[in-house]
Amino acid sequence: MDFTELAGKRYSVRSYSNKKVERETLQKILEAGNIAPTAKNFQPQRIYVIEKPEMLAKMDTLTPCRYNAPTVLVFTYNTDEEWKNPNEEGIHAGVEDVSIVATHIMLKATELGLGTTWCNMFGNSALEKAFGLPENERSVLFMDLGYAAEDSEPSPRHTERRPLEETVSYKFA
Repeated sequence: MDFTELAGKRYSVRSYSNKKVERETLQKILEAGNIAPTAKNFQPQRIYVIEKPEMLAKMDTLTPCRYNAPTVLVFTYNTDEEWKNPNEEGIHAGVEDVSIVATHIMLKATELGLGTTWCNMFGNSALEKAFGLPENERSVLFMDLGYAAEDSEPSPRHTERRPLEETVSYKFA
């Protein structure tokens, strides 16, 4: 499967089977994130794997978006390690770095036959407090991970795309 086919196949899974993600499969998925590029290769990302039932229950108190996934990955970045733009105060790369890593993971999971849901619907500070994350880490997203339930299907919005003319400009080409 080529990249465009892979990217088109991926959708936000909102119904997961009870099948656990095999450790070897999870390792391959995490390794895909580990090779993702980050600003100056500082690699400030941290990924927390959540699988224990009591920890998944804790996630359920923070968001309605776990959809019974057997594994949740919480993505944070270390503020001491993120690249900071020396040309403009306040411009940092932690969120972008985590997003690149999460995208690699999301696409590798799809390649291996698993489903994912990229989630931002939670209180970041509440999650950080609930899981006792270090003071110098900021949460960006969590990702449901698992095998899609048999009746899982993409949202009707999944294939809706704006025309390139609305999102791309050749003004300076």
